[in-house]
Amino acid sequence: MAATGRKGNRLLGEPSAYLRSAAHQPVDWYPWGEEAFARAKAEDKPILLDIGAVWCHWCHVIDQESYEDPEIAKLINERFVPVKVDRDERPDVDSRYQSAVNAISGQGGWPLTAFLTPDGKVFYGGTYFPPKDLYGRPSFRRILISVSDHYKKERADAINTAESLHQALAERRRSHVHEVEVDEPLLKGAVDGLKGEFDPVNGGFGNSPKFPHPGTIEFLLARYHRTKEDGLRNVITRTLTGMARGGVYDHVGGGFHRYSTDAMWIVPHFEKMAYDNAALLSNYAKAWAVFKDPLFRVAAEGIIRWTDEVLSDRVHGGFYASQDADVGPGDDGDFFTWTLKEVRAICTEEETTALAWRYDIGERGEMHHNPAKNVLYADKTPAEIAKETGWPIERVDALLKSGLEKLRAARARRPTPFVDRTVYANWNAMYAVAYLEAWRYLGREDCRDFALKTLRLAWDKLWDTETGMHHQWANGVRRITGFLEDHVWFAAALLDAYEATQDPEWLGQAETVTRFAIDHFWDAKGGGFFDLTHDAGGSAASVLALKRKPVEDSPSPSSNGIAGVVLQRLHHFTGKEDYRARHDDLVRAFAGEGSRMGGIFGGAYFLAAELWLHPPAQVVIVGPRNDVRTKALLDSATTTFGGGKTVLVVERNDAYVPAPVAPMLSSKVASGGPVAFVCQGTTCSMPTSDPEKLRTLV
Repeated sequence: MAATGRKGNRLLGEPSAYLRSAAHQPVDWYPWGEEAFARAKAEDKPILLDIGAVWCHWCHVIDQESYEDPEIAKLINERFVPVKVDRDERPDVDSRYQSAVNAISGQGGWPLTAFLTPDGKVFYGGTYFPPKDLYGRPSFRRILISVSDHYKKERADAINTAESLHQALAERRRSHVHEVEVDEPLLKGAVDGLKGEFDPVNGGFGNSPKFPHPGTIEFLLARYHRTKEDGLRNVITRTLTGMARGGVYDHVGGGFHRYSTDAMWIVPHFEKMAYDNAALLSNYAKAWAVFKDPLFRVAAEGIIRWTDEVLSDRVHGGFYASQDADVGPGDDGDFFTWTLKEVRAICTEEETTALAWRYDIGERGEMHHNPAKNVLYADKTPAEIAKETGWPIERVDALLKSGLEKLRAARARRPTPFVDRTVYANWNAMYAVAYLEAWRYLGREDCRDFALKTLRLAWDKLWDTETGMHHQWANGVRRITGFLEDHVWFAAALLDAYEATQDPEWLGQAETVTRFAIDHFWDAKGGGFFDLTHDAGGSAASVLALKRKPVEDSPSPSSNGIAGVVLQRLHHFTGKEDYRARHDDLVRAFAGEGSRMGGIFGGAYFLAAELWLHPPAQVVIVGPRNDVRTKALLDSATTTFGGGKTVLVVERNDAYVPAPVAPMLSSKVASGGPVAFVCQGTTCSMPTSDPEKLRTLV
């Protein structure tokens, strides 16, 4: 929490809520920029770099314990040039320093605490450091003194360490190899690796902490659609069920917390992120379409409800960035958790009984800082509660519904965790994609309308013909030249908008954004896209000049993976061979890295490779766009899951008609009214005018 009565530092006017929260700390913070590095060079002082986020629990802890401490602040101000970075605002800075600190210490995450030479290279670092020697970690004060003394007395050694690490990272990023073929064994190897990491009891991958891997689920859904392999069905459904039943899902307010601290998905870190909920909404909407499990629809609708209420601007369009885990110091998810006493005070005796059975609410809960606090997770089914209590299941359902409504109303009266209302291009595009999936598979026309409103806002506020997408919209100002992820996600959302409306304006915008990405991010020598434009530089240019071609899902689906999907869809929508050729170059460029990193962190890449190796269906509807029969076929095609399929409406005089369909346009079959073809490669099905038959073909 910011101290009162102090003159604000350089962060006072920053648009980032995370930086502004430190504006009254006694530390003489600089934002990331030339001024800090110029001072460090002039005074030959090391830089203390703090990277965090407004939603980050341990960032708040280190702020309170250390950066608010006048003695520690005095030590920092005397011996270092302190720089604070918001990882949401500057993912380029965060990703590079995460790699460096991980390489030197084996640690990563937030807060990231790095010590840099005046030119921005890391010579020591870690994450959270306690104010005293605790948790097997040295105190922050001891670290500060030790690092400062080392830089003064062993400056050459510190510089050498930083240079060696910098060179090693540069070599690592040049090591993309092409010796691995993009073939079925590559994809099968990824699937086998996923099955090996799969937790068959709780769902998900690995042990604890346990994160959702939405890119992996997208890959598995597409592959299951093609192969119908029971093993894939089990991995997908068990994982989505485990998360939706667990405490990582907010059963009162909807939406998912960032990750689970345990293997059973029970106790989360309570912050809620735009990127998690957007990607998981896509997962659950598609899984509902494929498996028809009511739980998947409930989870998807819960995400939408929370997003509509908390994380979106319903008037102007746009999605916000995050909701914090905490309200104040000493808090750890108290807004989201309940004591049995609190539930009894709000609900009737029968409602309390039903809720306690359903969500394992007892005198002793799961929270270490307050053992009476319970995380709500689905412990027993309504049928099991009916058996235990003797109540009819309809009575159980009614009690659970009324009880949850009372908890929701009571929670709304609590102090509410901070919502970061910054608009980021990449996350808004992800949410637009997800809301269009909700329209397709859940029938939510309101979601389609809001997605289109958001995309119009983003095009108006964040796109510039000369400089491309901007990353951030805050306080009425667009800032920060866009990264690869801003461009490819925006292109993906524009293509979905085109498919939803068949309005060519959206397709034109998607091509414009993609062409900008190709011109400014594409690696002409090695294939694939860099995360920064070719001319990116500025502060600590030597660090930002380290070339990165992101292909790992960390945690969002990787930019190059999404780019591959965009290129494949653009080829289907336009027939332009350049898109197909670049898709080919991209999947080949990362095959070696894909084989090494496996499926958990390579889901988006493997989806792009799956769609390249096994091209998805191309549904072509031939008929007047305003004809009610055309619209019926379009509705049938778009609302049926197809594992990467594209849906295109064409008329006989259109400039582009997919090659496999073109010869049939003059035939009497295609002239008798609107018909649909389902094409796979160069082969198409017989035309059909029956919407239900079209569903089976898709």
